[in-house]
Amino acid sequence: MLENVKAVLFDLDGTLVDSMWMWGDIDVEYLGKYGIELPKNLQNEIEGMSFSETAAYFKSKFGFAKSLDEIKAEWIEMAKDKYAHEVPMKPGAINFLHYLKGQGIRTGIATSNSRELLDAVMESLELTPYFDCCMTSCEAGAGKPAPDIYLMVAENLGISPEECLIFEDTPAGIKAGINAGIRVCAVEEPYCAARKELICELADYYIESFEQVLDGSYRRLKV
Repeated sequence: MLENVKAVLFDLDGTLVDSMWMWGDIDVEYLGKYGIELPKNLQNEIEGMSFSETAAYFKSKFGFAKSLDEIKAEWIEMAKDKYAHEVPMKPGAINFLHYLKGQGIRTGIATSNSRELLDAVMESLELTPYFDCCMTSCEAGAGKPAPDIYLMVAENLGISPEECLIFEDTPAGIKAGINAGIRVCAVEEPYCAARKELICELADYYIESFEQVLDGSYRRLKV
């Protein structure tokens, strides 16, 4: 999988860190404050959106009078402590980062999350030394499946898309990689279990743990 790869790019939530479990709870709690029941398809609707795009979606769909900055500030306040203290790495991720560092392979994070929450989890898990570039979709100007964020991280690293490899967990994120012309390895995430078939149709590889990249037991999905 890593042959001729000069840079590895990671999504954050559900890929590098195990954080998807808490966002459903936050959505329920946040909407509940306004007497709104969580729509069943909400997560699919907002998948891949940048933090700002998600706030705009909530404002439009639920008729909030609050500004986008106020909505985002509330979410950050609700989530920041969890990101700082309760969010762990995905299986095998830290060993994989050690390996990439030792091999001199460049690394980047391309997340739809906010800069504040990205920084909180980077500090909590002491990840900063392992990454050469970290960017949010808000900074890139478009959420996934637009390719912007992956192309911008690759450009920042000085590596062509053809020499990069992406790790993602959602269909929208995988499509962003495809649209950027970059190979994608899907990372197993329980939140996406119902769409595993679609994920396997889209991605080039599939893993349950990052250890499978190192021991060669990953699934190759495309010839």
